[in-house]
Amino acid sequence: MLDKSPVTTMLPVIDLKRARQFYEDRLGLRPLGSSPDGKFKYACGDATLALFPKPGGTKAEHTAVSFRVANIDAAIADLKSRGVVFEDYDFDDLRTVGHICVLGSEKAAWFKDTEGNTLCLHEDLD
Repeated sequence: MLDKSPVTTMLPVIDLKRARQFYEDRLGLRPLGSSPDGKFKYACGDATLALFPKPGGTKAEHTAVSFRVANIDAAIADLKSRGVVFEDYDFDDLRTVGHICVLGSEKAAWFKDTEGNTLCLHEDLD
């Protein structure tokens, strides 16, 4: 039953106006509009991304959303030209080179939104 259900990813944001500017201007997401409960929604492929106001935001230590892209190098270049700043890591088990880390069968790159949520781009290598 759920395998055919549309998915909405919910992201907490401290400042909805600031977050909307980031998601629309920097990431280029297409706004779907707001709902009566205060969420603001975006179309993302076959899924929906919803921002919801939450005082204090989130303190998640993990990637909240990962966008699958066909060409991670091109996606990084495009987002950097829009002002997105990518993270670089140098840990024993995770190292980025040019913002990209190869993780098994995919390449990945991370950045944060204005609210502190960790977002990712990933490209399948298969």
